Amino acid sequence: MLLEFFKNNLNLPDEVCEALLASWQHSKELNRGDFLIQTNQVEQYLYFIEEGTVGIFYPNEDQNQCVGFGYSPSVICSFPSFVKKLPSEYFIQTLSKSKVVGISRNDFYLHMENFPSLERLWRKMLEEALLGRIEREIDLLTIAPSTRIQRLLNRSPHIFQIVPLKYIASYLRMTPETLSRNMKNIKS
Repeated sequence: MLLEFFKNNLNLPDEVCEALLASWQHSKELNRGDFLIQTNQVEQYLYFIEEGTVGIFYPNEDQNQCVGFGYSPSVICSFPSFVKKLPSEYFIQTLSKSKVVGISRNDFYLHMENFPSLERLWRKMLEEALLGRIEREIDLLTIAPSTRIQRLLNRSPHIFQIVPLKYIASYLRMTPETLSRNMKNIKS
């Protein structure tokens, strides 16, 4: 699945695909509720999600705030920790049974030095991720819950099929009851 992702979704040259594939060696099978990384751990891997769904959570005093999702086929890590080599302020937890495979930070950065096409692709992926974060900020600035829900439905309708509503509610900064009530109004 990873090789298909490299070739079909990322359009990487064969030599880059082969070199990368050899370095993605850290496989994990996780049950629902398992942690990919916990708060205060230093992120050592960039993971490719082969199966399943994960949530990115920021621990709050009252409850853990969902700040993002990852699902097959995509890559995920505690990005600030991965980049800065500092303890993570977030934790990533599986929302369903999941299979991931990881590449070490050192190997990934070495491949980016050796393959300019990979570095360009990484920059493009980071730009897309930043645009997604900006969209999320706009969502959170929108006061009306129905507008936040509609924006997420327009941007990522599949989320509502693969993520339990309580996590979507947390992501949208509303109660599950508010989400449920507004979903009924949107569908009507």
